Amino acid sequence: MYISLYEINICNYANDENNRADCGVACEGRCKLSSRPRLCKRACGSCCDKCSCVPPGTAGNYEACPCYASLTTRNQTRKCP
Repeated sequence: MYISLYEINICNYANDENNRADCGVACEGRCKLSSRPRLCKRACGSCCDKCSCVPPGTAGNYEACPCYASLTTRNQTRKCP
């Protein structure tokens, strides 16, 4: 199994100031294939601020960050891309 340095950096679980700085980079990678990248980055950034982690890859992998996966909108749909 191959894990890139990128995936290791964005999958932090600690809740400290240093990890929050990684949200921009993590969301950039998460949203790079999105058809609406600005909306994706805004939602991802909001989720990352609350959870201090972003799942690796461009979709799925929610098990890597359960907090990120559990956030929902008012309509009970997933908030985080």
